[in-house]
Amino acid sequence: MAEVTQILSRMVSGDPTASDELLPLVYDELRKLAKVRLAREKPGQTLQATALVHDAYLRLVGDGQSPSWDSRGHFFAAAAEAMRRILINRARDKDRLKCGGGWQKVDLDQVELALSTPDEILLDLDEAISALAEEDTVAAKLVKLRFFAGLTQGEAASALEIPRRTADRHWAFARAWLYDRLQNGEHGN
Repeated sequence: MAEVTQILSRMVSGDPTASDELLPLVYDELRKLAKVRLAREKPGQTLQATALVHDAYLRLVGDGQSPSWDSRGHFFAAAAEAMRRILINRARDKDRLKCGGGWQKVDLDQVELALSTPDEILLDLDEAISALAEEDTVAAKLVKLRFFAGLTQGEAASALEIPRRTADRHWAFARAWLYDRLQNGEHGN
């Protein structure tokens, strides 16, 4: 972990070789998360774990901007956000091809994973998470890490650098808030 943090610091400082050193250290962990989640996907899934990890990594280090990560947790939070955006863009692209697409109510307890969630529900959830971020940014980040990156509560708390009990409180609030929002159909439409 310390090595990852040191490499991230070098990247922030502008060291052009640091990103080449970072990938081998974080790749297996990122791929493992994506692979476990994709294993639950129905047969015929076109998105592969390798592609998701590569796209997310390229968004993180290949955009030409100087990264501003200050820790391993910060990097994985950024990776979760990049994966979330990839999945949301994928769902939106699929939704554009369809006519209609109407809103569906969803029980947040039944939503286990972004990749196995129907696109319409994924879009509803993304909109709700954005609204949650206006109420409680930590809770929204926690949901993104748990739902889109597949982290456990402890891993997400570590990534956000908050105590586990604080993460538990934010998680309870986020679940209740999102459940209410999704059940009552409060969408932007």
